[in-house]
Amino acid sequence: MKNILFFLTFFLISGFILNVHTACGQDRDWQPEDTEFYEPVPPIVRATPAFLSPPEDAIVLFDGTNFSNWESVRDGDIEWTIQDGAMTVKPGSGNIITNEHFGSVQLYLEWKTPSEIKGEGQGRGNSGVFLQRRYEVQVLDSYENETYVNGMAGSIYKQFVPYVNAAMPPGEWQTYNIIFEAPEFSDDGNVLKPGAITVFWNGVLIHHRAELEGPTRYIGQPEYSAHSEDGIMLQDHGDLVSFRNIWLRKLDESPVRSD
Repeated sequence: MKNILFFLTFFLISGFILNVHTACGQDRDWQPEDTEFYEPVPPIVRATPAFLSPPEDAIVLFDGTNFSNWESVRDGDIEWTIQDGAMTVKPGSGNIITNEHFGSVQLYLEWKTPSEIKGEGQGRGNSGVFLQRRYEVQVLDSYENETYVNGMAGSIYKQFVPYVNAAMPPGEWQTYNIIFEAPEFSDDGNVLKPGAITVFWNGVLIHHRAELEGPTRYIGQPEYSAHSEDGIMLQDHGDLVSFRNIWLRKLDESPVRSD
């Protein structure tokens, strides 16, 4: 019954936000808090992540030794650090992005927030995983840390709330296993097929083919514009978040795929 009430309330709130957008239009003077909401809060599910090795057909994006598959969005050298098989954000140095572009993928990565708790809400262990540089799955310390629920860890930032909160304590490794279905556009830029994301957080399903409304926006509502394939981007949000064991599989190239 609790889960039913949670999803019912979630859809009502989502509908309200959509109606506000429709009524006011994108020309409204939006504030960040206009697209943030705090209820209903997803139930807590304690999980034990299973760490996965890359399968035979995977492209390994980070094996713990170097940044050969990455570049800084600011040009120049990447200033993030590598230690003990993990990369860690150097605050203020900027985001990093893969030097190869991708369409639909299965993306697996492991991440952890700092063991020393500093800040609260969005100011605690904040980072993000961006598919095609545009669509963010939030990284955040969401263990006993309140914030707007469409911005907690596991959220598709400011679009979809995770079914549950499967956060591990600060300083412990966590996993995302993401299935990203890239949007498709016509030659004149219209959306033929919206993008969709499925996410397993520490082995727990938290999104199932959530249909993206457009690229991630901090202020205002998302809107699609046509784009080509782009890279996987990891965010520098000013916190010492670490990543390791990052790999993906190209789903567009499956010989048995049929849409």
